[in-house]
Order: sequence, then structure tokens, then C-alpha cells
Amino acid sequence: MKNTQRLYEDPYLRTFSASVCERRQVDGRPAVVLDATAFYPTGGGQPHDTGTLNGIRVLDVRVADDGAILHLLAEPLTAERVEGVVDWERRFDHMQQHTGQHILSQAFLQTCGAETVSFHMGSEDTTIDLNCPPPSSEVVAAAERLANQVVMEHRPVSARFVDEAELPNIPLRKMPNVTGAIRIVEVEGFDWSPCGGTHVCNTGAVGPIKVTRVERRKKLARVHFLCGWRALADHARKQEIVRELTARLTTGEEDLLAAVERMEAEIKRLQKSLAGVRMELLEHQVADWLAGGKELGRARVVRLAFDECDVKVLREAAHRLIATPGVVALLAARQPRVQFVFARSEGVDADMGRVMRAACAAVGGRGGGRPQFAQGWAPPGADVERALEVAWQQLMAERHEG
Repeated sequence: MKNTQRLYEDPYLRTFSASVCERRQVDGRPAVVLDATAFYPTGGGQPHDTGTLNGIRVLDVRVADDGAILHLLAEPLTAERVEGVVDWERRFDHMQQHTGQHILSQAFLQTCGAETVSFHMGSEDTTIDLNCPPPSSEVVAAAERLANQVVMEHRPVSARFVDEAELPNIPLRKMPNVTGAIRIVEVEGFDWSPCGGTHVCNTGAVGPIKVTRVERRKKLARVHFLCGWRALADHARKQEIVRELTARLTTGEEDLLAAVERMEAEIKRLQKSLAGVRMELLEHQVADWLAGGKELGRARVVRLAFDECDVKVLREAAHRLIATPGVVALLAARQPRVQFVFARSEGVDADMGRVMRAACAAVGGRGGGRPQFAQGWAPPGADVERALEVAWQQLMAERHEG
């Protein structure tokens, strides 16, 4: 098979001409191998290019096991000669993210000694994994500032192939895992890395570099970041959110946090007040619920299903009901999730844990607890009335067994 000339080593090449060397079927789609291509295949953490060959969409570009560069197409290509057009918006986005990654990785190395052990470019953001726990916000800010300083200095970015013998003379950030001629991408005077990806020719073209979040991944720190147009789009989106919030809260940007804190304090006050009202309401309702209970031997069973009730309120209602001697409470709520609370007064001969397990099992849920008090849950939309009926039947069975 003829080796494909890798025209994408000139990352600014957007159009090219080539001949079809081979046709294949890959994943149920037609694919071609060309004698030359400007389409970058997926590899090294960077996704593939897209575009067209003679107007036919290129959906994927990958390297086959035999080394061939495969262009997966939306429909068959019959011509022997092709005119290729690279999707420049996608290509340039990848160039910004990839060069930005080299700069940010070196910035973390210089500010906190953390090495980048992996890199992934997604459709929404880009990540690097550092061989350290998540760094402090101060360290992240320092690395981000250094990275953007390099961007603003408009340093040249270049790529060249070197022999292995030259590597000891190059201050590489990481050693290559390949042999033979090795492509080194250099951010002038700042970073030298073995890389086969596409890059901008000047750090200024990367645009702003913004770290959006850092999370722990086992023993590593995963850093999410955006470069260039992605960073600007993210900034615009967040500015729109701030504008909307300041309009709704009738406050300036500088007072937005204080306004939110006031709202949180007011919500907590109202929640506390509401909880008090609910407890007062329970005092009046418990007597009615007890009066409507159903006799079962020497016990009175209160069986209630609420359309919407917080589990804390269910528990409080159960405790208040069983404060009266000889009571069994079978309580359920449908929203915000299907919950059950079963309880009995001291001296009542019934095992609430066993009753709960039977009721939950009947509707695909799970639950359990002590003989006096038990809780359970079931999937959304579960038949609450059926569960309570099973609980009632279990109580009757235990009474007869006793």
C-alpha cells in the first residue's frame, strides 16, 4: 500500500487535490485511502477533521491497523481524482485548543511541578490530567495567568522533525514513546513537546485560555479549560446569565453576590417558618387521622397516602401518631419521590421492618428497619395504594400468626 502524504503537517492548508489509492468498507460506510490528504486523523488526544471530497461529506478520518489513513464518507466516491476541502472552523478550533494545551501544561509544570499525563479534546471543552491532587485555586490562577502571558507575547509556534540523537539537547516537557524521526512542536522559548497534531503558528492565535473547573480523578487532577473562540463564547454566555440575574434582582453586578446571599437567608427563614406551620397543622390533623383509623385486633391502623409530602414530615407524622398507645401508622408519599414510613406504638405486636419489606417488594422498591419503625422507597409512578394494601395484609397475617 502506498504511504499517504500527510499534507496536514501544514495546518493552514484548507484545500488540496489527491488521487484515490484504495476503496474500503468501514463500519458499514464507504471509505477511501488517498495518496495525499490534508485531513487530520484522530490521534494524540485530538479529534479528526471533517470536510468534503468532491462535495461528499467526510464523516471520520482514522488510521487503520495497517497504517492507512481512512476517510469515511457519507456516500460512495467513484472518481479517481478528488478535490478536498477541510472544515476550517473545526480545524482552527482544534488548533487553538491543542496549542493552548501545550501552553497550559507547561504553565502547570512551571508553577507547581505538575506533569500532564493525558490530554483529551472534547466537543465542549478540553481536559488535561495532572499527576497530582487538585491544585489550589491560587495555583490554578497562577498557571492560567502564565499561560495567557505567553499568549499575549505572540511567540512563534513551529514544528520540525528531529532524530533521536538530538533529543538530549532539547528541553522536552515529556519524552516521546515512538522511535525514529520525531516531530517536535515548539512554543518559542517556553515549551517543547513531541506531537503530531495541528497547531497555530503564533501563540496570539490561541486566544484567551480559561480554566473552567478542576476535579479529582483518583490520584490525578483533571483540569477543564477553553481556548480562543470557545473561551469567548463561554464568557458571552455567562455574561448573559449575569445580565439576566441583575435585571431580575434589580441590582448591579458588584452587588449580585450579596443579593443572592440575602435571598438564601430569606429562603431559610421561610423554610423554617413553613416547617413550624406544618408542625402546627400536624397537631390538628393527628386527631382526625386517629379517628379515621381502622381497628385491627387491639390496634388502630392509620393508613394514609399523600400526593406530595417530604419524608421528614412523614417521619414526624408517624412519631406523633404512635405517641398514642395502640397505633400502627402506614404512611406514604407519591411526590417528590415515592416514600414509605411505617411505625407502631410500644406494646403493639407487629414487626414494621418485615411489613415494610413486603410492601416495597410488591411495587419494585426496597425498604426495611426496626420492629417499631421502618422506611422504604419505590420507583416513580409506583402503585402506592397497592403497597399499603400489602402492608395491611401483612399486618393481618401477623395478627393471625400471633
